[in-house]
Amino acid sequence: QVQLQESCPGLVKPSQTLSLTCTVSGGSITTDYYYWSWIRQAPGKGLEWIGYITYSGSTNYSPSLQSRMSISRDTSKNQFTLHLRDVTPADTGSYYCATRNGPPIPTAPLNYDYWGQGTQVTVSS
Repeated sequence: QVQLQESCPGLVKPSQTLSLTCTVSGGSITTDYYYWSWIRQAPGKGLEWIGYITYSGSTNYSPSLQSRMSISRDTSKNQFTLHLRDVTPADTGSYYCATRNGPPIPTAPLNYDYWGQGTQVTVSS
C-alpha cells in the first residue's frame, strides 16, 4: 500500500516561497509510469491540478502557475517537493500530493490511485 504524507508549512507570508514536500512510503517514486502530482483546493472552490513530476523526473506544470513554480525530487529520500514563489492570499488552501499510473486526466480530477491526507496552507501577513 503506497502512502503519501505532505509536510506542514502552516502560515506563509505574502511574497515568500512555499515549499511542500511529499514523502512516499510503500512504493518508489521511480516506479515505471507513475506520475506524482500536486493538487490544491482553495476555500469554497474545486480541485486544481498544480503539476507533476514523473517516474523519470520529467515535469509538467499548470499554465496558470508555471511562471512561479517548480517540482523537484529526491530519490534517495523518496520525496518530491513543490516550490511556489511569490505567494499571495489566493494561494491559500488545502494542498494534496497524489499519484496514479499514467498522466493525470483533466476531466477526472479525483482519478488518482493514492492520495496524501492534505495539508492546510494559509498565506497571510
